[in-house]
Amino acid sequence: MLIVFIDADGCPVKDEVYRVAQRYGFGVRVVANRPVNVPCSALVQAVRVGGGIDEADDWIAARAGAGDMVVTADIPLAARCLPQGARVLGVKGREFTANSIGDAVASRELAQQLREMGVNTGGPAPMEKKDRSRFLSRLDEIAGAIRREQGEVTR
Repeated sequence: MLIVFIDADGCPVKDEVYRVAQRYGFGVRVVANRPVNVPCSALVQAVRVGGGIDEADDWIAARAGAGDMVVTADIPLAARCLPQGARVLGVKGREFTANSIGDAVASRELAQQLREMGVNTGGPAPMEKKDRSRFLSRLDEIAGAIRREQGEVTR
């Protein structure tokens, strides 16, 4: 069964994942180092990890694999999950792939170096309605593709 792992700290698209999960009947693991409210559903499970800096990332990376999806804005987490076969979707609807993750990591590192030198890089743009729509559309596409792939393998 498809499991979607949500890197929940600060994730603005949890409700969209819950809606698509209900439609397709896949599981959701909402992983955070603080309590998170989740809908009352057999499909959705809140997972609270310790307060360490990367504990949620470590928990997700240890469990996400082929046939799963990870929703995160965390590029290093995306880079850890891709080699395990998980599909990774950013919160604004950008899918990270083996071909795109290198550029994303390099851009992140460059921005971090610039910030360390005192350059104001501005940070990410705020979430807009079109970002939420793009996320929902891509989530639906990926979930459908994974279900078809699993159906071909398991049925």
